[in-house]
Amino acid sequence: MARPLKDTDLLQLVDRLAGGQWLSGEALAASAGMTRAGLAKRITHLRHWGLQVESRLGRGYRLAQPLERLDQAHLQDGVPRKLRVTVAPLLDSTNRVLMDAPPEADPQALLAEHQSAGRGRRGRTWQSPFGANLYLSMAWTYPLWPPQLPALSLAVGVVCARALHAAGVDGVRLKWPNDLWVGDRKLGGVLIEQRGESRDLCRVVVGVGINVAMQRLQAQGIDQPWTTVDEELEATGRPPASRNRLSIDLLNGLHDCLSRYALKGFEPYRDDWTALDALRDRAVQVPGDERLRGIGCGIDAQGAFLIDTGEGRRALFSGDVSLRPA
Repeated sequence: MARPLKDTDLLQLVDRLAGGQWLSGEALAASAGMTRAGLAKRITHLRHWGLQVESRLGRGYRLAQPLERLDQAHLQDGVPRKLRVTVAPLLDSTNRVLMDAPPEADPQALLAEHQSAGRGRRGRTWQSPFGANLYLSMAWTYPLWPPQLPALSLAVGVVCARALHAAGVDGVRLKWPNDLWVGDRKLGGVLIEQRGESRDLCRVVVGVGINVAMQRLQAQGIDQPWTTVDEELEATGRPPASRNRLSIDLLNGLHDCLSRYALKGFEPYRDDWTALDALRDRAVQVPGDERLRGIGCGIDAQGAFLIDTGEGRRALFSGDVSLRPA
């Protein structure tokens, strides 16, 4: 009777292929103690994870590009000791798992190599091929509801922009309320979920998704212009990014932001957000509301987006803002 296929079996195959070189099917099967038919079955599973595994008669198999797996021990060593970091090979959603995790373990961070049900705002799907991007969430519990909580996604956007700049990505801008852009192409996004706990406690889960090395074939179904960290680095002659280094910078930035937010709120991030505003002085509209169209003119002290319309200035506290077509 055939032994059930385990994730550990598949991860071992990923690690063998991670360098991007051609490896013969015979050698791969022999090293894992399986038949060529068993190897083909595992290759099919890797493709279901979103990995681009190429095959060629006489050469064997290879990944279309090298892959850097996330190293949980390395990430843990690079962040404050009280922040517990976990790396999962695959799960449905890092935000969903942390929302269900016990708050007594906060602060805690969860990263995944692959998500089967990654989420953006308003229930949108987030493309999550294995090892191609960053999918991470951090959970934090406050004894009291912090000030300017609705603006937390804007502060997190600033944190992400700083980490990307440190990685060498130029021109990152922030599109209210939660998108990271380079030019008019999406590089990443933020999803914050919150819930009240007993005794007035407030718990937030901050999710961040950043396109790092995703290829076009892995991004089928994305209905908007997008880019990746590596594409932007290549355009300026820089080498590909380290997913582990970028993860450490993001985790440290998020930890600092969330630990300060209860006392300082959004104010320490407001000037930086304004400098990175992708919609200021541009024609914008709110989808589904023809009356809410005009010129973006920044944010107020609470993080609300301001639009100068034909009927005066309006403040938008939630929802989406889109660039109005010319």
